[in-house]
Amino acid sequence: MIDMTVVELSRLQFALTAMYHFLFVPLTLGLSFLMAIMESVYVMTGRDVWRRMTLFWGVLFGINFAMGVATGIVMEFQFGMNWAYYSHYVGDIFGAPLAIEGLMAFFLEATFIGLFFFGWHRLSKVQHLVITWLVALGANFSALWILVANGWMQNPVGAVFNPDTMRMEITDFMAVIFNPVAQAKFVHTVSAGYVTGAIFVMSVSAFYLLRGRHRDIARRSIAVAASFGLASALCVVVLGDESGYAATEHQKMKLAAIEAMWHTEAAPAGFTVIGLPDQAGQHNRFEVKIPWLMGLIATRSLDGEIPGILELVERAEHRIRGGQLAYAALKRLREDRTDTAARAAFDAHWSDLGHALLLKRYREDILAASEAEISQAALDTVPRVAPLFWTFRIMAGIGFYLIAFFAYAFWRTTRHRVEHGRRFLWIALWSLPLPWIAIECGWFVAEYGRQPWAVEGVLPTFYAASGIALKDILISLGGFVVIYTGLAIVAAKLMLKAIGKGPDVLAPPAGDGAPAAVDDRVPDREGLPLLAADDLDPTPAARG
Repeated sequence: MIDMTVVELSRLQFALTAMYHFLFVPLTLGLSFLMAIMESVYVMTGRDVWRRMTLFWGVLFGINFAMGVATGIVMEFQFGMNWAYYSHYVGDIFGAPLAIEGLMAFFLEATFIGLFFFGWHRLSKVQHLVITWLVALGANFSALWILVANGWMQNPVGAVFNPDTMRMEITDFMAVIFNPVAQAKFVHTVSAGYVTGAIFVMSVSAFYLLRGRHRDIARRSIAVAASFGLASALCVVVLGDESGYAATEHQKMKLAAIEAMWHTEAAPAGFTVIGLPDQAGQHNRFEVKIPWLMGLIATRSLDGEIPGILELVERAEHRIRGGQLAYAALKRLREDRTDTAARAAFDAHWSDLGHALLLKRYREDILAASEAEISQAALDTVPRVAPLFWTFRIMAGIGFYLIAFFAYAFWRTTRHRVEHGRRFLWIALWSLPLPWIAIECGWFVAEYGRQPWAVEGVLPTFYAASGIALKDILISLGGFVVIYTGLAIVAAKLMLKAIGKGPDVLAPPAGDGAPAAVDDRVPDREGLPLLAADDLDPTPAARG
């Protein structure tokens, strides 16, 4: 029988390393584009302050990038260590996007990041700007291929099970790339990364303004981050709606669990704003609903039906029985590959084979499963509802708060009142952790909501784990906790040290530390300088 303790510890280890790694990814995505925008302004205006801004945020980007690489490489080793059968079963499909990510995206980003830091005095302004944009594009291409791989786990298209090799094999690589779940996840995830970068820039800049330091860089940084963050936050909500629509089509159980929708409602279904899901009793207590809203969001229609959890359990039981037919045909094919009747039966039911594998948790011979075991296996397709219900609402609540925050910040920048509201600056400073909380909640919803599947409808999580000893997983888990705690301390100290030094040390003015030019910025209506006169002057003389 399968040791579920080993499976759960393997899941815990991968979750810890993945969620820790993703502390760095979104900031890398956001800062890369903000750096490119800032350097574009520098090339267009010739103002040295924009070069210093690009260099300063580039140093913080570099620290974050290095930590992301160090933590990301470890994750891939776990596929062979803790998830060996997963690697064997679906490695032909899952491995292809990871290989392309390493060869095409990661090398692009890693190569040009060196030129970004050491090419300032060796390349022309335009050449260096191209390098910076290539760094940003490389970071986003890297995210694309990782999310293509993850999207396939959520919606396994373009592949079939080969009874001759006993593995899933790819049949349509373009279908894998343009998987609607993968594409929706990509645009939603990178937009969240842009929001994270914008909040980070605004928070650090607010810290400087509260201390009265580096005001020229801080004000400009807030102005760029406010507009970039507002656009990105709006995209997160719109593209998150697209992710929800994709879940309606391809991950119905996840959507039903997120909404704690136990029974199928008449279309259009209502949206549960708040409530206390009771999984044992299969109902919600103290729920508050908005009529029609969920149906409109999830189906984009007035007559589209969203199936409830209990109906989906009945469908899963039907698929388990179909999977038993596929399993029986597969056994016959293993004995005689020329058995045409068995191959025809397998081809008709192979898509349900994964559901039959859910029975492996209860008995080795799944063809001899009892009715009670089939019912229990069908019930296992329901993830724990309460954590998904509340985590999604925390994520959504933070998302709407960030839209309001960036809208207010954008209004203040247009009114030239960034420095005059200390309350606003404190809010910006204390909002720093919110994007990370929302992103980690989003990944929890995406991955925990897929359970009990490693690959949706194809491979149960417990069946994908390696058959390693309990002591081995405990040793590796403990080692990862110690190492990653150390890396977290190092990363925090490096970032805080760089922020403490500030732009004047990390990115001195042109001329090897020569004093800055006289402040010729245009004063705002209260008499405080905001923008330089030639920041807005496109003439060649001004750019010089």
